[in-house]
Amino acid sequence: MVPQRVSLITIGAYDLPVLRGFYQALGWEETELSSDQYAVFKTAGVLLSLFPIADLAKDAGIEFTNPPGTFHGVTFAINVGQPEQVDSTIESIRTTGAKILREPSDAFWGGRTAYFADPENNLWEVAWNPSAIFDERGAMTSF
Repeated sequence: MVPQRVSLITIGAYDLPVLRGFYQALGWEETELSSDQYAVFKTAGVLLSLFPIADLAKDAGIEFTNPPGTFHGVTFAINVGQPEQVDSTIESIRTTGAKILREPSDAFWGGRTAYFADPENNLWEVAWNPSAIFDERGAMTSF
């Protein structure tokens, strides 16, 4: 049986100092696990790690072939508790110089959503889902 959980997400960084600085500019605090070689941020649900992308590929035993800015078919999400928080969160993100890909708008499924990209074009959604349930830490447990 495989445990049904996501404990850690690692983003392969082309330029670790730049990517680290972006997440720090969002106001995210690093954990004591961070070092000069990688960064680890605690979120409500999982740990988010930044690790040099060539080293990540080597660790996984694969050949590194993706050029910077290539869409990897993965998005990350920051879910919020109220529809207006999508707008205010995007405004906070905008002040970091992030690329806003989709301005806040009502979604066809009844929520509110927006998208941005970090400096290395990792895609993030900011979303409000009217049926989302959060635990006491702010981790989404259902939607």
